[in-house]
Amino acid sequence: MDAAVLATTSRGRLRGFRRGSTAVFLGIPFAQPPVGPLRFAAPVPVEPWEGERDATAYGPTAQRGDAGITLIPEPSVPGDATLNVNVFTPADRDPDATLPVLVWIHGGGYTSGSPASRWYDGDAFARDGVITVVISYRIGFDGFGLIEGAPSNRGLRDQIAALEWVRDEIGAFGGDPARVTVAGQSAGGGSVLALMASPAASGLFRGAMAISPAIGAVAVDAARGFAARLASLAGVAADRAGFASVPEERLIELQKAAGKPPRGRALASLTALLDDGLPLGPVIDGDVLPRHPLEVLGEEPSVPLVIGSTDDEFTMLTARYRAVLRFVPVSLALAVLGLGRSRRRAYLERTWRRGTAAVLGGYATDRVIRTMVLRVARARMDAGSAGATPSWEGDGMNGSTPATWVYRFAWPSPVFGDACHCLDVPFWFDHLDADGVTAIAGDAPPHDLAAQLHGAAVAFVRDGDPGWPTWDATGRRARVFDAPASVPSVESDAYAEVAPLV
Repeated sequence: MDAAVLATTSRGRLRGFRRGSTAVFLGIPFAQPPVGPLRFAAPVPVEPWEGERDATAYGPTAQRGDAGITLIPEPSVPGDATLNVNVFTPADRDPDATLPVLVWIHGGGYTSGSPASRWYDGDAFARDGVITVVISYRIGFDGFGLIEGAPSNRGLRDQIAALEWVRDEIGAFGGDPARVTVAGQSAGGGSVLALMASPAASGLFRGAMAISPAIGAVAVDAARGFAARLASLAGVAADRAGFASVPEERLIELQKAAGKPPRGRALASLTALLDDGLPLGPVIDGDVLPRHPLEVLGEEPSVPLVIGSTDDEFTMLTARYRAVLRFVPVSLALAVLGLGRSRRRAYLERTWRRGTAAVLGGYATDRVIRTMVLRVARARMDAGSAGATPSWEGDGMNGSTPATWVYRFAWPSPVFGDACHCLDVPFWFDHLDADGVTAIAGDAPPHDLAAQLHGAAVAFVRDGDPGWPTWDATGRRARVFDAPASVPSVESDAYAEVAPLV
């Protein structure tokens, strides 16, 4: 660890450390620990402290225990003060400068994940004049369970509270609160769309990046049903007092059981995901999230948006069944998953994947993630948001409704053989040397491709234009990130293969 660096916020003084050209501040609390009477409460701002607070280690995480082998190494850190942020800012910045800010929301299906990952460290963004803030939020039932007598969407409220902290405190780190872009991947990308649809988050960011967005718009009835099942397993009343009587570790164990699909079904986890969606996530509560994000994005011009996915998010789900599925006709397998004959024929005519396992994994990818990309792009186009002049000026809209940029990440991992879920994250952060990257991207991931993705993110956060044409009704163009990356590729009708599923 290099020399200490200091920052003074309105809550108190912080001592971080210098790593190369980056000033790093870790585990800064933005709200009081959500324990005891605050366990199922809305986030409460942290109290000011006296003296100098150490900010040289990742703070406690909402994720508990060993998460097992995951695509992104996201360690769990014990402790109560789980509502914290990590800040990465240029160490040698002009003291009078006000720099653009990227706020990052981790993924994990709304039930796991952690900001304490080197994959999310913002050294490369700091190098390029962008401050990075990585936020935490409550996950699982504590964060998103619908509980009688408790505020809904506590995890989403945490994200909003973190954005409010950025608004109030980022100036202490050289950031401009009027130049904030919120971004996230997987459940983090779905959170971005939820924040865009939430009145409570209005005005807290001027741009958004939804990377492989796994939207978590859970209907109230489904949320109530999950709470009832969980309460039954725990042997308590399905209200705040009942759930508060269950230790956190026990509730996490039971929520896994409550979310398991019925036994005896082939590919049960896949069919449950397609039929029922995620069991936990932002709830359409009529309050923090009044309506489904797609409805809101289709009616109101939100902020400028970059959205896209990897080409093969979930093919790994079916790869293990390749030997068995090779005996099953592709059309029959899709029919079992509920895809009707005419749509099935149209889909099979357009997909590039071959083999039943690959097609089924691709179908899960397309149903859960890639159709969401297309739906959001279409909704914003219908709302008159496509084709806007792409630059930040004043309110970030340059006198018109905000633009939409769509991309695809198509580079196949030499480890998995395709562009799988999470593969693009270290490319966005230009952090290919982080621990665990070789396990997903191989020993020699293309640095020029990382320069392309990271450069696009920097350009969007800084200037409001990632560097390729906006989505429109005619061209439906998207940037395709692949290797070699020396000649940027823009493809027309880029998500045509998923159109039969929309």
